[in-house]
Formats: sequence, C-alpha cells, structure tokens
Amino acid sequence: MRQLTNGVRAFSKLANWVAIIANAVGTLIVLCLVLVVNYDVVARGLFNAPFPGAVEVVQFTMVLIVFLQLPDVVRTNRLTRSDGFLTILRGTRPKLAENIGRTINLASAIFMGLVAYAIWPEFVEMFETKDYFGIPGIFTAPWWPIKLAIYLSAVMCTILFLLKVLDPDKKIAPVRLNEHPEDNS
Repeated sequence: MRQLTNGVRAFSKLANWVAIIANAVGTLIVLCLVLVVNYDVVARGLFNAPFPGAVEVVQFTMVLIVFLQLPDVVRTNRLTRSDGFLTILRGTRPKLAENIGRTINLASAIFMGLVAYAIWPEFVEMFETKDYFGIPGIFTAPWWPIKLAIYLSAVMCTILFLLKVLDPDKKIAPVRLNEHPEDNS
C-alpha cells in the first residue's frame, strides 16, 4: 500500500509541474498578446497601418491562454466556486465536509473527462482537414492547436481532480515553486 501511495505522490508531483509549466506558457502568451495589441494600436494610430489579423490573433490567444492556465487554477484550488457551506461544515463535521469535497472533485473530474472526450473528435477532424479561421489573404490560422490545447487541458484537469479525490490524508500536496525535496520528510 505504501508503494501505491508513493507512486500516486510521484505522479501527483509530475502532474503539478506540468500544470505549472502550462501556466507559465500561458503567461508568456499573455505577454505576446500585449505586444501584438500595442503594435496594432501604435501602427494604427501613427502610420494608419493596422496589424492585419489582430482580431483573429486576440481570439486565438484568449482561448489558448484560458486553457493553458486552467490546470494550474485547479491545482491551486483557485477555481471559482462557492465553498462557504463546506467551510462552515468543516468546523462541525470535518469528515462529512471532506466526503462532500471529494464528491465535488469526482463530479468535476467526470465533467472534464467528458469535455476531453467531446473535443477529441473535433481536434482529429481539424487536424486532418487543415481547417482554419480568419480571412484568406489577410490572416489565417489552423483550428487544431486550439482544439489540442482544450483537449490537453481537460485531460490535465481530469487527472488533477482525480488526484484530489485519491488524497484522503492530504499527503498529496500541491507542489510549491519554492519547495525543496528535503522539506518532504
């Protein structure tokens, strides 16, 4: 049983680091988006030459940013929700609150699994057909990277929610950026 717990703990650490890296990539994309928008504003205002496809780039990157950062939001328990009832219940009936929390995490894992299941055929279709969005001759981009980002994000969220369900003793703690291996003893 201890080996299983150690295996789950190692897998949890890996999943947490993947979520952190995806969040960092999403943050870098936000910075790139800021550069694109600023370039468009300056080029439009000073030279009357807007960046062609700025609207499409913004649409593309907004979806990408949300789904790259979603696993880290799940990892750090910052997903928007109302847990006032559970907070009150933890004071009087901690075991019941823990079980309700696990049930919510299981329902969330099932939902995210369904999102991954639903988006996979769309990704395959977009990848095979090379379908794109935008205005031909001005700016076009393929749809498949967005569909892949949504799929991978949903899979990561499913895994993270399942790890929260499997964590009865709170031994599978989220990875902190300043965590050192010797602190885990």
